[in-house]
Amino acid sequence: MTKYYEFKPLNLGRWIVWSLFALILAVMPLLFTSSLSVTILSQMGIAIIACLSYNMLLGQGGMLSFGHAVYTGLGSFVAIHALNSISNGSLPLPVSLIPLVGGIAGLGFAVLFGWVTTRKSGTTFAMITLGLGELVFAMSLMIPEFFGGEGGVSSNRVIGKPFFGITFGPPLQVYYLIAVYTFLAVAAMYAFTRTPLGRMLNAVRDNPERVEFVGYNTQRVRYHAFVISGFFAGIAGGLGSLLFEIVTAEVVGAARSGAYLLFTFLGGATFFFGPILGGILMVIAFVLLSEFTKAWLLYLGLIFMFMVMYAPGGIASLIMMNLRVAAFGKLRTLWVSYLALGVTFLIVLLGAGAMIEMIYHLQLDSGSGDAVRFLGVTLHARGLNSWFGSLFVLLTGFGLFEVTRRQFKRQWGEIQTEIEKEIKRRETA
Repeated sequence: MTKYYEFKPLNLGRWIVWSLFALILAVMPLLFTSSLSVTILSQMGIAIIACLSYNMLLGQGGMLSFGHAVYTGLGSFVAIHALNSISNGSLPLPVSLIPLVGGIAGLGFAVLFGWVTTRKSGTTFAMITLGLGELVFAMSLMIPEFFGGEGGVSSNRVIGKPFFGITFGPPLQVYYLIAVYTFLAVAAMYAFTRTPLGRMLNAVRDNPERVEFVGYNTQRVRYHAFVISGFFAGIAGGLGSLLFEIVTAEVVGAARSGAYLLFTFLGGATFFFGPILGGILMVIAFVLLSEFTKAWLLYLGLIFMFMVMYAPGGIASLIMMNLRVAAFGKLRTLWVSYLALGVTFLIVLLGAGAMIEMIYHLQLDSGSGDAVRFLGVTLHARGLNSWFGSLFVLLTGFGLFEVTRRQFKRQWGEIQTEIEKEIKRRETA
């Protein structure tokens, strides 16, 4: 019998993208050399894995979970206990494999809890995950033997003799360990999207009735995806325990689960690279934005509301829509509109920011006087002129933004019509 071999062409674009991703992970600490920068980069790597594992549920499976921190958090606790066991000599395991211990723990808890949560879908699934998350958080305060009580569980990652000079003491060595896990985890989760299970998970999200009709068990598909998501979430938790060397009850709280949901949505749950952007934004918000203002959570909520109203597909959808426009040579006609949108939105942000800072000053720091410094300008929280001026800037900016947005929407619709005509012309040519 004659055998014929079929060779698929090399996907050069995919190789370039993954090579650039690896290169970025390798050179970032060479560009940002301070200890703070390296720690922030490490947190970004962990957040990327956590948000991508959450998007396996939300974006790919349509499962809105309010308790994803259960699996990252419990993975962190098991990992740091394993690290302490290595330290006292009862567990012969290299420190570099601690994240896998967290991953196995996350997988184990997902096997246990997922059997209950995935039996339902939609709103019922979301409520079960919320209740389960609150249950685990309550248990974290009731079982100090495992969770360490209010002080948490601490450890030391510098254990044993150095291996080729690697002790994981310096932040740079920890970063490169996190970078390796980040690259492998992102690649594995992308590979999952190309598998039959990943494709079937998308089908369950889009039309579960038809999936049942062709003979697949939708609950089993959701359950398998849930378990895999728990594994990668546990890896993120294990990396976090290595980075910070302490784990507290906060890591299983509702606030952490809400952060995964919020930033995965902001990044773009419908695209694979959206949660990567979301993870980066999450660290920027929690580490950098929180240093500039006490009202950073309010700003974050306003940005989320703005994205829901005007860009429900997240940042990734905005990027992909503009790449499509650029592919047809239409992007250069929009730069004036984009500039106008940016300027008017900045005016809105200035007015709203001034009012927010004055409100926070009156509520939290009124004893130091009424003077508030905002972007180099002194505002008086009890002065009518400052309030009137801020409100005037806000309303003026919002009015200009609405006018600009409507004009942009009309221009955008015309460009999309031209693109559709061009596509049909190419198909008939």
